Amino acid sequence: MISSSESNNPAPAAGLSRHAVPALLVSVAVLSVCAITYQLLISTLSSYFLGSSVLHFSLVIGLFLSSMGLGSWISRYLRTRLLERFIQFELWLGVAGGCSAWLLYAAFSLTDAYYLIAFGLIVLLGTLIGIEIPVLTRVVREYQSLRDALARVFSIDYLGALIASVLFPLIWLPWLGIMRTAFLTGILNVAVAGATAWLFRHALQGARPYLLGAALAGAALLAGFIGSFGLVTYFEEKLYQDPILLSRQSRYQQIVLTRWHDDLRLYLNGNLQFSSRDEYRYHEPLVHIPMPLAAARSRILVLGGGDGLAVREILKYSGVDSVDVVDLDPEMTRLGFSHPAFIRLNDSAFHDPRVRIVNQDAYKYIESGSSLYDVAIIDLPDPDDTSVGKLYTQEFYRLLARRLAAGAAVVTQSTSPYFAPDAFWCIHHTLRAVFPVCWPYAAYIPSFGHWGFNVALNLPPAAQPSDTALAPPVETIRQRLFNPQQPMALRYLTPEQVQALFVFDGDMRSRPAELNRLDNQQLVRYYEASWNRWR
Repeated sequence: MISSSESNNPAPAAGLSRHAVPALLVSVAVLSVCAITYQLLISTLSSYFLGSSVLHFSLVIGLFLSSMGLGSWISRYLRTRLLERFIQFELWLGVAGGCSAWLLYAAFSLTDAYYLIAFGLIVLLGTLIGIEIPVLTRVVREYQSLRDALARVFSIDYLGALIASVLFPLIWLPWLGIMRTAFLTGILNVAVAGATAWLFRHALQGARPYLLGAALAGAALLAGFIGSFGLVTYFEEKLYQDPILLSRQSRYQQIVLTRWHDDLRLYLNGNLQFSSRDEYRYHEPLVHIPMPLAAARSRILVLGGGDGLAVREILKYSGVDSVDVVDLDPEMTRLGFSHPAFIRLNDSAFHDPRVRIVNQDAYKYIESGSSLYDVAIIDLPDPDDTSVGKLYTQEFYRLLARRLAAGAAVVTQSTSPYFAPDAFWCIHHTLRAVFPVCWPYAAYIPSFGHWGFNVALNLPPAAQPSDTALAPPVETIRQRLFNPQQPMALRYLTPEQVQALFVFDGDMRSRPAELNRLDNQQLVRYYEASWNRWR
């Protein structure tokens, strides 16, 4: 219950004006934007560096909130000179938060103590953020009742959170990148401190030191903002073995292209996607196993494959009328279409008039469309995250089956049966639960080691063999792939190699695994557990 003394507007402190309340409320909105942005920054960077976005977003948000609670508890001991305290905390927060991305890059690339530094940074930022709102609420209460002060401060605080959650993925991350976004957010904190010191300069006991501190901190963060590209380049050169040819931050991922002599390498979120020296050993098995098995090869679907390398192999077949490439990231397909290094590597595949690029989530595309395909090639990143893991679920494969013509073939890259056997066989069993005719196979790729695939056929019930443990159709593939009347330029696959693809060593043979479903995302857990043993 609010007492009568709290329900009346108390008299403002000497030297303060009621017109300052709007300025304080604007500060609340800015500070809320900064607070949410710091959480998103650290979560995103941790996911880029270490994978498992669910784990890292959960850890960061949980630790941030608990640290904010600690800051709120500490604020009860601040009884006097609240404006001065607020300005001091904002300056500290601006400097620490503005340098947060720089610190995390350094922690990951130069030390083995990433988690220690990241958690310490989260506690520091969360505690300072937790002090902000209680202190500002008490300042605003000097002009309004406690009821009004709380209502206005918290409503604006929540509005700021919404603004940040929209700004970060749609504008700041793709246009500024992580490092610049961090420095910009720190500048906003420092700007709030400087503006507060100026607006309330007559009420402060010496505003000049705060104004000077805000100017110096702002200048330092602005220098970091301007020089952020050089900082990112320096740390990325520590992370990658070869000189960086291109580095871009899209709305969805960090894209890095490196080159050493004739070896071009693509990294997405720090994970190697291909090396130009041996990528054909991946893309030939990916494409040239399902294509000969399909009843027709007119309409082809590629999920992922924004680099154009799978499409290059598809276009080697006569009779291909259309190829739909569905890749979420327009920046990736733009590079595949226009960057000279990609054009040389994919033989200008995206310039072929039969190729159509669709920048859309693969799940939504499959769910909402109606056209049928003769071959579906799933060339997606490894399932290290639930947003990708959903594209390896039983539910997704059922939706995909509706988009396949009778006798169509579907193939999916399935991670390594050696390094991540549980994940590989989870994909196999999940695919086989929808397509009973399904065969696993693997190729050796020097850049990755043994890498696995699963190919399945969409046969009507009457055409499905009673024995679902059907032997791999090696002869069918050989006859159709190595047709002397229509020779195909292949660098890796030979008639002998086709048979070898379906032979698994003893330590990679089939094992039981749970099916991957939307409601359990078991595959992501298998994947993380397997690869963590090798890191």
